[in-house]
This record gives sequence, C-alpha cells and structure tokens, in this order.
Amino acid sequence: MNEREEYIRQLEAIISKFLEPLKGIPYSIAIKTLTGCEVLHFDLSNKDNQKLLKLLKTAAQIAGGEAYKQGIFTRRPNEAGNHIEPFVISALKEVGLKADRPLTKSGKIKIAGYPNIEIIDKQGRVIYLDCKTYNTATKNQSFRTFYFSPSEDPKITKDAFHMLLSFELIQEQRGRRIAFVPISWQLYTLEKLEVQVKHEFNASNKDLYRKEFLLAEGRISSK
Repeated sequence: MNEREEYIRQLEAIISKFLEPLKGIPYSIAIKTLTGCEVLHFDLSNKDNQKLLKLLKTAAQIAGGEAYKQGIFTRRPNEAGNHIEPFVISALKEVGLKADRPLTKSGKIKIAGYPNIEIIDKQGRVIYLDCKTYNTATKNQSFRTFYFSPSEDPKITKDAFHMLLSFELIQEQRGRRIAFVPISWQLYTLEKLEVQVKHEFNASNKDLYRKEFLLAEGRISSK
C-alpha cells in the first residue's frame, strides 16, 4: 500500500467514526448549550409543583375529551399531534394557565420545531410542552419521534420545566369518515432524557444543479 492509499484508508476510517451517532447526551446539557437556558428540575415534593401538576392533569383530561368528541381527521396518528395542540392550548387556558405558541428569541412565532407550547403558571414560572400522538403498536418502536435542532432564533428563551404530553389514539368511524380519537394520555418530564446526535451529509439546490454535473436535459411538450 502506497502513501496515498494509506491516507485514503485513514480518511475513510475517520469519516466512518464521525458518522456514528453520539449517544447518551443529557437533554438538559444540550438545551443549555444550544440556548443558554436551564432545564429546571420538577420536584414533586414542592407544593407549587403539586398544584401545577394537578392543573396539567386536568387540562390533559379536558383536551383529550374534547378531541375525542370532535375527532381528528388526518392520515396517520403521528400527524395528529399538530391537530391536538389547539385542544391542549384551549384546555390549559380553561384551567387558569397562560398558554400559547412560544415566541422565538427575536419575538417571532415559529410553528415548526420544539417546543409546541409555552405555559406560564400563576407564579410566573415557564413550562415548555411538546405534544405527541401515537397508536399502541408504535409506542415502543425505536424510530425518531422527538427532535430539536440548533437555531439562530430558538423558541426556548427562558429557564423552564420541559414536559411532553402524549395521547394514545385509535381509529373510529365518524359518519362516512375515519377519525383518530384519544383513549389515554401521559405527561412526562424531560429533565432526565438522554438524546443522540446523528450526523449527515447534505447539499443545497445550488450545490446540486451545477452545469458541470449536467448529463442531459429536455423540455416536455403539452401536445
């Protein structure tokens, strides 16, 4: 093996290592690093936290009940997550909590990305809440369902509790249509969550559509 072949072999080995996911990263450290904000510990022995938890449980029950009554009409259960958010926001307000889409660092409303909802309780504390939906068969599968990415304009702007509200869905016939309806809910704290980073190679349209790459082209006639 000559010097260049050895260099290529070493480079391939390095790239292969680089592409392996980094696992076991504490979620709280990732959030602190990306946003400068702390993920607060939700101490169940704290009386204010007990009161807050009671309100969140009531809101989850109200939101699930209303979503069941109206039904969610979408193709897949994981897509229903977006549709259940308005029910959750409405229910949170009904129990006396402030709830809305979080504003980014620059003051904009950004629908995509984590978190879905920002809650403020009567003590002025902030709770970031993400809403998810699933069916029973997929709950324990390992494909990616929760993710967040670095952003120059993050939606996380305050030290806060971080929670996940999930709804288990089944399908029911509603008239001539099939609806997804919730049959249970679960509220989780994310403070001890561990996440992974998966690297990827990517390219933009500007990178892809270069004349020197073009092999052939043609026009499509409407006739």
